[in-house]
Amino acid sequence: MRTAVAVAILVALTVVTLRAVKAPRGWSAAYAVLRCAVQLTVLSLVLGGIISDARWVALFAAVMFAVACWTAVGRLGLTDRRASWVMGAMAAGAMVALTVVFSTGAVDREARYVLAVCGIVIGGTMTTATLAGRRLVAGLNDRWDEVEGWLALGATPRESTVVIAREAVAEALIPSMDQTRTTGLVTLPGAFVGAIFGGASPLDAGRFQLVVLAAILAAGAVTGSVLTWGLSPVKEKPQAL
Repeated sequence: MRTAVAVAILVALTVVTLRAVKAPRGWSAAYAVLRCAVQLTVLSLVLGGIISDARWVALFAAVMFAVACWTAVGRLGLTDRRASWVMGAMAAGAMVALTVVFSTGAVDREARYVLAVCGIVIGGTMTTATLAGRRLVAGLNDRWDEVEGWLALGATPRESTVVIAREAVAEALIPSMDQTRTTGLVTLPGAFVGAIFGGASPLDAGRFQLVVLAAILAAGAVTGSVLTWGLSPVKEKPQAL
């Protein structure tokens, strides 16, 4: 009951604040929290049965990836073949990072660890893909005169947008970069706290968190780079990718 009261007050505060400043989609926060509550309830009920079975973990990771791709594609307003670039970029980023993490033995390959790290890394690729794509669109629109100038001089579409694409990748990585730089000083990340609560020593929890943060950055860098490389060559001013 106390949890429900606290969540209700926080949601109401969020919605009232957004409505007061007339921000678009002011009720989205309430919907997001409601979905979160439902999904966490379902997750809590099913995890006990799958967390020790590698096959179920693999299936659940696939579902997580599919939902992450669907979310990122929806945020970017993609409805054509360019959506495949988002999915491919996220797959590349996640696979590269997870392969390094588990092939080096930095994290045990137990099903529970695989599920936890997969969820964190896939979520990171989703965020990076969304931010990189949206920043790319904004940059192309803001600097379209510059792009047209390069095209008029004979540059290819890729050459005329390469600087904007690079900046989009860098901007998309700022949240992950800041989280990594301020860990232990400003924030206590969930992986660290969760490991502590799970019985790990502070040293082991710190090691696990370090690996996770490095994996998020690596996955984000690959995701953002592949995404912008595929979507940046345009010949017309985009309204949405």
